Amino acid sequence: MSLPIAPVIGTPLSPHATKVMLLGSGELGKEVLIALQRLGVETIGVDRYDHAPGHQVAHHARTITMSDPAQLKSLIDKEKPQLVVPEIEAIATPMLEALEAAGSVRVVPTARAARLTMDREGIRRLAAETLGLATSPYVFCDSLAELQAAIDSKIGYPCIVKPVMSSSGKGQSKIAGPADVKTAWDYAMAGGRVAGGRVIVEGFIDFDYEITQLTVRALGADGKVETHFCEPIGHVQVSGDYVESWQPHPMREAALHTSRAIAKAVADNLGTGLDGKPAGLGVFGVELFVKGDEVWFSEVSPRPHDTGMVTMCTQVQTQFELHARAILGLPVNTALKTPGASAVIYGGVDATGIVFDGVAEALRVPNSDIRLFGKPESLVKRRMGVALAFDADVEVARRNAKKAAALVKPRAAG
Repeated sequence: MSLPIAPVIGTPLSPHATKVMLLGSGELGKEVLIALQRLGVETIGVDRYDHAPGHQVAHHARTITMSDPAQLKSLIDKEKPQLVVPEIEAIATPMLEALEAAGSVRVVPTARAARLTMDREGIRRLAAETLGLATSPYVFCDSLAELQAAIDSKIGYPCIVKPVMSSSGKGQSKIAGPADVKTAWDYAMAGGRVAGGRVIVEGFIDFDYEITQLTVRALGADGKVETHFCEPIGHVQVSGDYVESWQPHPMREAALHTSRAIAKAVADNLGTGLDGKPAGLGVFGVELFVKGDEVWFSEVSPRPHDTGMVTMCTQVQTQFELHARAILGLPVNTALKTPGASAVIYGGVDATGIVFDGVAEALRVPNSDIRLFGKPESLVKRRMGVALAFDADVEVARRNAKKAAALVKPRAAG
């Protein structure tokens, strides 16, 4: 099943509805669902727990174990969406590939992309070994002994250890010396999505800064795939987890050119389906390390990126609107509207049904805005919201976004 090149959008909740299913309904999925609904699409939000942020806005909310192939197939067969949009990695991707190959559904951008990016090994081997892109030196390890041997023989200190399957920096740590190796291994095992998992150890790159290059594959007027780029997004990560981002990030022309060439190479490959056709559309969040004019590939998400939440105040069309339009075969506009910044609002407490103080004070910060995600359960380091700010001076926007975020105080109710 696929949408035509010149799509006709049906009416939601009618026999002719255009139906899109999101696999993952967190804060990013929620914004994609809203963008789809503004275009008249009937939406199905799926997640592993009830009342996820996207569940609260979708036409239909479904809770399943998305890594269970039988549950996933049963739901897709029942709902019969034209498009399935993975918004997280922990999905039974072989089943998506089988359904796509059978012509039952179109997966965004492709089922192959969902499989390759479900863990760090697939995408790193694709980038370094298939595409020949510059990356940090790396070794995959299945045991503490293998990790130690890889560091001793190839990687050296300092280095970074990450679970092959994790998200938002979970299980990631920097190893300064031999005393840190076992602690890093144990932390990776605790932070990975699967028990007894595999890790990647990477050599440390002495970079000047890191960016996200949002790259959009969309159909042109002639029905052929075109590649569009947003202005580069600078960001700060702590233990692999995004804490603030800003747009645009200043770059040398040569570094920007290389960054976009790398991003296009990755997006073009992931946009090629099992049939060899380059039909995969949508947003790709490509993370890159930059030092002077040198650029190294880090990671990619074939979907909107957490650092790209800044686009909710900076771009004519947010990354979520770009994704929605592109996957439907509609025109896109990646133009920057104004410089701006975002800063994360953490839960601060372990509790359910928390309340937020200080929202009014935060919104009094000049040119600021707040998004509270509506997650039913708070954790101390769980993202519960984001502060946004725009200004002609991106550094002013960064200060204001961080100030607004700091004024919002989550707490347990009662």
